[in-house]
Amino acid sequence: MRKVALIPARYGSSRFPGKPLAPILGKPLIQWTYEQALRVKGLDGVWVATDDTRIKECVETFGGRVVMTRDDHPSGSDRLAEAATLLNLAPEDIVINIQGDQPVFPVELIRDLAARLSRDPAVVMVTPARKLSDPAVAADPNVVKVVFDHAGRALYFSRSPLPFWRDRDTPYFYKHVGIYAYRVQFLKEFVHLPPGRWEAAEKLEQLRALEHGFPIHIVETEGDTREVDTPEDLRQAEAYLALNS
Repeated sequence: MRKVALIPARYGSSRFPGKPLAPILGKPLIQWTYEQALRVKGLDGVWVATDDTRIKECVETFGGRVVMTRDDHPSGSDRLAEAATLLNLAPEDIVINIQGDQPVFPVELIRDLAARLSRDPAVVMVTPARKLSDPAVAADPNVVKVVFDHAGRALYFSRSPLPFWRDRDTPYFYKHVGIYAYRVQFLKEFVHLPPGRWEAAEKLEQLRALEHGFPIHIVETEGDTREVDTPEDLRQAEAYLALNS
């Protein structure tokens, strides 16, 4: 069983065109993400999956590995499924999806996700969640919340505060941390499932798995990521990395 990290990256972005190549402290954003992935012990390889030659050339310049995919993929998951095929990954192999705009993430969390899949062949998809207690953060639609059962299987993901605490003075929530690990066989099946109505409502792709009856297992974590969606996020990430790298 191989365990690989795939980093989907595209040049076009409505809010931040060329984001993967944006410089942070003298290095492109995609290089920060790639080098952080290399710190994860136990992986059999790290690749950037892209359809853009500018990103390909950038990654090869700093010594990274790239797999070129089609330019018509509707989502990062579709890009990863094609990359898994191009890399000849076996059905039982594990793919960790690290977003190209995540220059900061806890490396031990990646190991935890892969371990959850490794020890239980029945598990097909895993993602982390972090406990939070600030209702103002929970109210932010950009912060996705998740609730899960006693076995750690996700019940629902939402942009709304979830759950609604009717009688509790000090509510708590679980923030979904946007890193995924899949078994290759399921990843290839997932991208051929038709989108569901709750996915369309929330604009959350992971709800497609739940709507079609596939369990998503949650790994609790105290760590978090820093994602870059806008130029302002880039400035904040640069300030963080200047102090912590």
